[in-house]
Amino acid sequence: MHWNKQGVIFHTDHQHDWMVSHACVPTVHVLNDEVFRIFFAPRNARGQSMLTYLDVEAANPKNVLYVHDRPILALGKLGTFDDGGIMPCCVVPTDAGLYLYYVGWNPSGSVPYRNAIGLAVSHDEGKTFERMFEGAIVDRNRDEPYFTASPCVMKDTDRWHMWYASSTGFVVVNNKPEPLYIIKYAYSHNGIDWHRDNITCIQPKDQYEANARATVIKENGIFKMWFAYRGSFDYRDGKDSYRIGYAESEDAIHWQRKDDEAGIQFSDSGWDATMQTYPYVIKHQGKKYLFYNGNGFGKTGMGFATDEEQSL
Repeated sequence: MHWNKQGVIFHTDHQHDWMVSHACVPTVHVLNDEVFRIFFAPRNARGQSMLTYLDVEAANPKNVLYVHDRPILALGKLGTFDDGGIMPCCVVPTDAGLYLYYVGWNPSGSVPYRNAIGLAVSHDEGKTFERMFEGAIVDRNRDEPYFTASPCVMKDTDRWHMWYASSTGFVVVNNKPEPLYIIKYAYSHNGIDWHRDNITCIQPKDQYEANARATVIKENGIFKMWFAYRGSFDYRDGKDSYRIGYAESEDAIHWQRKDDEAGIQFSDSGWDATMQTYPYVIKHQGKKYLFYNGNGFGKTGMGFATDEEQSL
């Protein structure tokens, strides 16, 4: 398929002291037929990722209807896995409320940071969230000793699937540790307790590739994944920057990588000319939408593309 770019939706620019820059990791909840609620992570003056949302017109997401004026989940208690930042990753409507799977950030000593996956729930369609647990629901363990991040969760009949990033270590570049990570698989029967068999879904092209932030839909019995991947030596808007890959699976576990079918390329100039990352794909009223970040890991804002030929 081919994605038709529709441009920037929102650009963070010092709207509040907690919303200074970036509009990272757009995560979309279909509020109703007319409105999408997009959760995202702006950075505060200390560079910490916060959690908030904006509402856009479903028929034309460039039409921003409302931007929330405060964070909707505070940073974690001192010493917990998310005391240094919060990024939304996936939302799943359930009978118990709207589940938000997110990544928590911790400053680290020997490396820049470590991450883990948390779960919060909303009973008001995402206006506010509360943690279900103070601790992470998917963290490093004996098989995955570094960190976990960027979960995508899908409830599929009687099984919940999760595709998440798992760090495989660090490579030192210009005297700085840079993280490596791959996409792994977990499953659950309640969306809370996860079974992890150390299964890798997407094989890196080489030892220095990192891939993360899967987004998955299911069409005609086929699981379709878009994900972000990058190199390790010049990936901050350089030649190894994040771009969007693609893969397919019949069982949600074993994947065939088909990056040539991702359907999107860097623009010649502008907000997504040097980076495209953190994809989130939804289907709504027979149309697909791809929400993503551009240059600078979201510093130039969030935008979207559709599978329709015309511009919105």
